[in-house]
Amino acid sequence: MDVVEQIETRPLTTRQRELIALGIVANVAEYFDLFLIGFVVSLLTKPWNLTGFEAGVILTCSGFGTVLGSWLGGSIADKIGRKRTFNYCILTFVGFTALSLLTPDRGWIMLAAFRVGVGAGVAALNITTIPYVQEFMPRAKRGMFTGLVSVFIPAGLFLGAFAQRYFGDVLGWRGLIALGVIPIFLLLWIARVPESPRFLLAVGRDEEARQAYAWAMELPVDQLAPLPAPHTDEVKQEQSLGQFFRHYWRPYLVVAFGSFCFILGVFTVQSWGQSLLSEAFGYSAAAVGTMFMWISLADIAGRAFSAWVCDRIGRRTTMLLYGLAGGAGAFLCAISASRAAAGATGQGAWFYAGLVLILAFGDGAFGIVNLFGAEQFPTHVRGRGLGLGYGTGAIAKIIGPALVGLLLGPAALHGQISLSAVVPALWVFGVLLVLGGLIYQLATETARNPLA
Repeated sequence: MDVVEQIETRPLTTRQRELIALGIVANVAEYFDLFLIGFVVSLLTKPWNLTGFEAGVILTCSGFGTVLGSWLGGSIADKIGRKRTFNYCILTFVGFTALSLLTPDRGWIMLAAFRVGVGAGVAALNITTIPYVQEFMPRAKRGMFTGLVSVFIPAGLFLGAFAQRYFGDVLGWRGLIALGVIPIFLLLWIARVPESPRFLLAVGRDEEARQAYAWAMELPVDQLAPLPAPHTDEVKQEQSLGQFFRHYWRPYLVVAFGSFCFILGVFTVQSWGQSLLSEAFGYSAAAVGTMFMWISLADIAGRAFSAWVCDRIGRRTTMLLYGLAGGAGAFLCAISASRAAAGATGQGAWFYAGLVLILAFGDGAFGIVNLFGAEQFPTHVRGRGLGLGYGTGAIAKIIGPALVGLLLGPAALHGQISLSAVVPALWVFGVLLVLGGLIYQLATETARNPLA
């Protein structure tokens, strides 16, 4: 038995739980920073006389940053290590958040430019955290414990709404942005945690790997089993981008197209679900706020369940079931919207039920999307593979607004959405969610396999 097998036989330790907690807090904090801009823009719309185009550019720039950060972050983590990249990501998104405080009035172009940096740091941190936590976990619970890192991301949206509701008037837009600097204190926490032992083994830093395993299992170094047999020279040598695609084109395409379908498929709720409930179905603003609080809880529950069940029924089966259920939610929304447009009454409740399904399952799948994607690649290219794949899929966050405008017509750009116009879009998003679940059937099942 070597040390990699030894960690499989040990119960989860306090230090492994600490690493999971660090990943959870980091992701909630970073996405709080990312989501906060939506509330900030709402505060700036009137004082800055922002046009729809200007507000859209500010919000879309975070999407550009997400793609850029995903593409770069994973490759950097494979070169210099998960821990150092984690530190740089914190410094990046906190630094650009702090620079945003210098934005002058009506300086929407400067604010938009800084949001690219914030989005890049946030995305790179998410891509880095998944393999970082994953490479410390035993295979039997790897899905659940790594998935927890992504489960509570919707809490970042909740905290953003909470900050805007209770502190927006007091702090103003600069004060709200300043809250995004608080995650700088995560640097003190990460200093307590060692580098990933699998990364250290892959680059030949064997003694540091032993120290990292000893830290994780809370054992003296002399009680560790021997290190595994050395990896081949191919593992340790750096691969060009061309070599990467030559060897790993299949998992890259699965991750890229699968995540694209799921990201774009849940765009329905994230972009104009609230507007439809209030404008098309007549719910009050207070009622819509309460309804979306329940939707957020359903999202968290869906992510948590996917992380738990994927270790029991497999990653591919979980993704298929979630894609089908999320798609069914979109289809339910399409049918109820069609009936309401034709004059039927009582369709609002059915439409809301469909929205809950879309978030609980379509977005809930992101409890395992990135951990499953990371498991498709061996250690020496795990960060690059996940980053390139998910980064390509995240292009959906950029083209989403344009696609919605195309499907719903020019009126959608001004918030005027008719139920008859929204029906085709809902069918498209439902098909995308189902297609996403099917695409992941082409991935390699990894639930019961050791990390490569």
